Amino acid sequence: MRKLLFKALKISGLPVLFREWIQQNKVTILVFHDINKATAEQTFAYLSKYYNIINLNRFITACEKKDATLIPKKALIITFDDGHIKNYDLLPVFKKYSVPATIFLCAAIVNTKRNYWFKFNHAAISLRQLKQELNKNRLRILAGFGFEPQMEFETAQALTKQQIGEMKSHLNLQGHTMFHPCLPKCTDIEARTEIFKSKEILERDFDLAINAIAYPNGDYSDREIALSREAGYKCGLTVDFGFNTINSDLFKLKRIDTNDTTDMNELIVKSSGLWSFLKTRFGFKNEVNEG
Repeated sequence: MRKLLFKALKISGLPVLFREWIQQNKVTILVFHDINKATAEQTFAYLSKYYNIINLNRFITACEKKDATLIPKKALIITFDDGHIKNYDLLPVFKKYSVPATIFLCAAIVNTKRNYWFKFNHAAISLRQLKQELNKNRLRILAGFGFEPQMEFETAQALTKQQIGEMKSHLNLQGHTMFHPCLPKCTDIEARTEIFKSKEILERDFDLAINAIAYPNGDYSDREIALSREAGYKCGLTVDFGFNTINSDLFKLKRIDTNDTTDMNELIVKSSGLWSFLKTRFGFKNEVNEG
């Protein structure tokens, strides 16, 4: 049924209308997480054909200078959240299609065998419910089922330092906190540590120039914006639906989540913004975001 729905929406011509009319003078930011190489191949073949893919830093510069001439028509920015180890496999595809993607890294998880808490599977754990808990309660619940943020597992889930070193000359690598908490559920001290310390580690230990933060799960408040500014970031990325312009609030940049789809009809519909538009207007069920 789901595939048929996206096929029908694609055939309707509405994605083309959104792309050629609404997205024409906007900057669209897409978010991916952990797609495989085959999916990346078909995804970037389509996106590079119908959009002008630009670097996040180019958009930041355009916003700072208030110069719309720096942004092409149908501008698109590609982002990946978390720093999953399989992102490394996509490097040849990024090169092939000249995709200057931005990957947001969890500083305390990359180059370790620590696991992402949201990938810890247990029948009694509800990911959606955990995201609603205060950070200390989330950690307590996870500990009760045998998961600790500092635990090392047999298999690495995040990029290694060597992989990051190979990727940084081709891609834009930025910050995604230390351990990927839901920032508004953190105490002031926890939030400050997650935002400040992650930037410090990525710059010191990985020789990266960190100027952007993607709020984990897209969750943020005025506090997180203030802390990000204080820490020296130039922008913050949400998963709020919408498109961006040079007049957008740089610390509330909107993104469209593709949900790592392997279905091209779904990708076409979602990348146009049509799906998120329908969800916000008609209350379609939200998908779980692991951003």
